[in-house]
Amino acid sequence: MNIPASLSPTIQLKTDRIPGHPWIWSAQVHKPADRIPPGSVVEVVDAKGRFIGRAFWNGHARIALRLLSTDPEQVIDAAWIEARIAQAVTLRRQVLRLDGDTNAWRVVHSEGDGLSGLIVDRYDDILVVEYFAAGMWRFREAIHQALLKHFPGARLYGFAEAHVQKQESFDCRTQEAPEPVLVHEHGLRFHAAPGSGHKTGFFADQRDNRKYFASLAQGRRVLDLCCNTGGFAVHAMAAGATEATGVDMDGTILEIARTNAQANDVQVRFEQADIFDWLRQAVARGEQYDAVVLDPAKLTRDRNKMIDALKKYFAMNRLALDVIPPGGLLLTCSCTGLVGEADFLEMLRRVALNAGREIQVLHVAGAGADHPVRSDVPEGRYLKAVFCRVL
Repeated sequence: MNIPASLSPTIQLKTDRIPGHPWIWSAQVHKPADRIPPGSVVEVVDAKGRFIGRAFWNGHARIALRLLSTDPEQVIDAAWIEARIAQAVTLRRQVLRLDGDTNAWRVVHSEGDGLSGLIVDRYDDILVVEYFAAGMWRFREAIHQALLKHFPGARLYGFAEAHVQKQESFDCRTQEAPEPVLVHEHGLRFHAAPGSGHKTGFFADQRDNRKYFASLAQGRRVLDLCCNTGGFAVHAMAAGATEATGVDMDGTILEIARTNAQANDVQVRFEQADIFDWLRQAVARGEQYDAVVLDPAKLTRDRNKMIDALKKYFAMNRLALDVIPPGGLLLTCSCTGLVGEADFLEMLRRVALNAGREIQVLHVAGAGADHPVRSDVPEGRYLKAVFCRVL
């Protein structure tokens, strides 16, 4: 995979302005006369022929170029991959010192670690490698070798979602998923389930938010909506909540949630239901919960459907308010990267106005520090976690 600069194909931009983002869209480039295979490393020049950087090319994708380096002396090869992964691991182990708190953390966070199109999550001795770009898929052997240097003996599980493979034009045959593995965070134990269809197997990005919510939920009755594997409910009960209920549509993931409650010797009632139906019935029964978590899955990947996503966030948050008494807490989350923090907070303002309630925003958080965000890639800050008091 070592591609000397002199032999790399060249892609020319339509403008002579330096890109302000490592993603360059297909409409911003001149299509090459000869076909260049998806995922190839190319040299990028501006409209005047001046060097811009080196990137992954994909003429079939909306993101035609993923800029990897602006250093003309830097070659994108296996050694480059190894160096970037080493930097990422050093951040987690030597700067953030994550091994002291958990054995479930993000090893590589795509653009945040300068490795566009690659996500790697660690769950004990399993490394889950998710590919979002044909270029990273072509470097998979180098990626695996580099990871094993830092995690000797680790089991590697690689995959790419079907829509990504179609858009990026590569074929990543899904391996047989490993059995759920026991991980720990902040003194509690959870089962991570790679291949379950829920992210890479565990929502490590909410690790610190789970702990903070639990500290606020002491002595309170907790409702965990879209609970997935029950992390918020389990943390809350372990921290002294009086009772907790978790609701999710996925019956399979709720079995893991029940196992997680048992592993931590706490009692949580889990129910399989659509949260809208469940909340309407709870309102009809007059039920109240004084600490509510609302953490739905990503609502859209399509920029044209962002308004629809905000309408759905409005509807679910508005309904959740009807089971929260005055002085109760609401942690409302969005992992839809296209919905920015300002839009999400504006949605909450409209929810409060519609309900005739006051919402005090106590704290706005995101993913943990093992999910770094490049300053020029705001999309990397996909998670919004807004801690509120409802009056």
